[in-house]
Parts: sequence; structure tokens; C-alpha cells
Amino acid sequence: MASTWKEEYLDFVLVPGGLLVMVGYHMFHLHRCINRAETTVVGYENYNRRVWITRVLEAEVRDRDQALTVMGNYLSAAMSLASVALALSSLIGAWIGSSYHGEFIAARVYGNMSSTIVYIKYLSILSTFMISFACFVHAATSFVHASFLISLPNCVMPAGNVESAVITGSNSWVVGLRSLYLASNLMLWIFGPIPMFVSSVITVVLLQYLDRNTTPLPQYDRPMSYDSFKNIDDLEESTDSLNGTSSLLPTPVRA
Repeated sequence: MASTWKEEYLDFVLVPGGLLVMVGYHMFHLHRCINRAETTVVGYENYNRRVWITRVLEAEVRDRDQALTVMGNYLSAAMSLASVALALSSLIGAWIGSSYHGEFIAARVYGNMSSTIVYIKYLSILSTFMISFACFVHAATSFVHASFLISLPNCVMPAGNVESAVITGSNSWVVGLRSLYLASNLMLWIFGPIPMFVSSVITVVLLQYLDRNTTPLPQYDRPMSYDSFKNIDDLEESTDSLNGTSSLLPTPVRA
């Protein structure tokens, strides 16, 4: 009797525990991103992106090809992960539906095998993959909008507009990745609540290490060569302007 109770109700203990570990850590991580962004990798990367946007917009539109290439790489990566999330949400559902009730898997699952729990597993896995897909699509849309703003000619583009698009895309990218992490843990729930709980704990331990930033925020000063060349160019332009002005002056006539 005790063994039957343990096997049937273990899902109601370990699965909420694993979800609580994941959600609790990400709430703590969100608090750090808002209040102490410099201590997180997300805040460090967003700081570098803001500086990058400021420097890019200082250049002429015809000199922003490299920036558009960077945005294109972000766009390609976001669309690739969106395709992966959509494909996995379809393939996993078909695979589980055809083989979950087989004797090979059913004999090795230590947990609740009722139809309600199986339905919740299907719904949870597909939901997280679809959330990940939506986040990556939104990230791709934001990167496309940022590329449009960067390449807009004959316009003084405020840095805040481009910064908002890039940061929104980057944050959507992060949420999409975290949804994939959660979906991976829920996939292990197919084989029982114990693998799911262990995977959640291991994921949080790894993320605690990977999300922490100990590098001070760099101060991106302009190189000396930039100021020197700029001063030389300004001096040459001033000299050319002075020579052109002096050539337009009337030549004094000798008496």
C-alpha cells in the first residue's frame, strides 16, 4: 500500500518542487537584473549593446554595413531557434503519443501513469515549446526593426529608438532560451518525476554559475588615434576652406 501511494503521488511532490526551484531562481535572477544589472551577464551584455548602438549611430549611414551584418546574424540565430522549437513541439508530441503507452517505457516510468497526468505532460511540454517559439519570433521581429532604424537614410536617428528595439530583442532571446531549458526538464518528466526534479536542480546550479558576472563594466573611451585623425581632418578642412576663401578675395591693384 505504501509503495502504491509513493509511486502514484510522487509526481505531486517532486514535479511542483522542481518547478518551484526553476521559477524561484528566475524570480531571484529577474530581481538582480532590475536592481543590480551589473552583477548579471544579461545586464553586462545589454550595457555593451547600448554602447555599441551609440557608436554605430555616430557613423554615416553608408558606413553601417558591419552593424547590419551583426543584426543579420542575430536574426538568423533567432529564426533558427524558432524553427527548432516549432519542430520539436511537433515531433515530440507525435513520438510520445505513439510510444508512451508501450511496454518498454511504461515498465520503466516510476510515477503516476494515469491519463490525466499524461495529458498534463503533453500540454506542459508543448506549451513551453510554443512559448519559446513565440519569444524567438518576437526577437527576430525586434532585430528586423532595429536593422530598419539603423539603415534609415537622411535622418538623425535617436539612439533610444534603436536601443529599445535591440534590448527588446535580446530580452526576448533570453526568455526563449529559458523556455527551452524548462521544456528540457519537462521532457524528462516523461520518464518519471525523479529525473525531472534532478534535472531542475542541476539546471539551476549551472545557471547560478553562468548568469553571474564578476567583470566590471568597461569604459569605452575613444582611442587616441581617432581623436588625432579627427583633429588632422578638421585642420585640413579648415586650411582648405581658408585657401578657398583667400582665392576669392580681390587681388590688390598697384597704383
